[in-house]
Amino acid sequence: MRNIAATFLFLALIVSLSSFSFAQDACPQYFAGGQAPVLVNPKMANKYRVLCNSGFANGHSGLTRGPLWGAELLNKNDLDEGRGVARHDNFRPDPRLPSDERSELRDFQHSGFDRGHCINNRDMIPENRDGTFLLSNMMVQDHSNNTGLWSAIESATRYEAKRRGQLYVITGPLFRGQLRALKGRVIIPSDIFKCLYDQQRQQAGCYVTPNAPGDQYNVASVAEVEQAAGINLFPAMPVQVKAQAIKLSAPKMRH
Repeated sequence: MRNIAATFLFLALIVSLSSFSFAQDACPQYFAGGQAPVLVNPKMANKYRVLCNSGFANGHSGLTRGPLWGAELLNKNDLDEGRGVARHDNFRPDPRLPSDERSELRDFQHSGFDRGHCINNRDMIPENRDGTFLLSNMMVQDHSNNTGLWSAIESATRYEAKRRGQLYVITGPLFRGQLRALKGRVIIPSDIFKCLYDQQRQQAGCYVTPNAPGDQYNVASVAEVEQAAGINLFPAMPVQVKAQAIKLSAPKMRH
């Protein structure tokens, strides 16, 4: 993780402070301590919106045309309720966003990339699953990663939530190196992270994987991921908890 650089500096060159606005008090039930993630660089706030949904929230960027983070509170009872429920895809653009700030279905067509859930539909109780198919919750994701390692990481996260009873989870993209975009519009992440916070035990850690084929992943501290993302993901988390990555369950790949 030491090699993962904070990468939104390119955005600072093209945005201004004129649109600096946050919805920090929106849907506090999905955030540890009721505090939503905070963008460290205020210039990133241009075209940034916190979107509250049933069961989760997204921090959406009109510059990348995708989520910068997705936040949820996973608990054993909700996961048990949704177990075995069939998936019904309903991918669609988010009508709450201006057309020039959002991704469209055509951006992904014939691109070779998946519409990768930031918040997975299987994390939700059945009545909240439809909202996870909004494109404001979709990262541009390598197909092999999405269906392989990342799917295993999502399953490992649900296992941790059931084992511990409850977890605050924040998922999102990282952008480093030479950036690419779908059809010149939707920025493709270089890496993807998922940070888990057991507030009761004051323990936290993050999975980080390249947005590419393979089974390579790291377990990193929240502090390392926050530096790479340029976002204070858990403002209410003690500094000492952020600095120490706990051991997380190993993702079980299906072969």
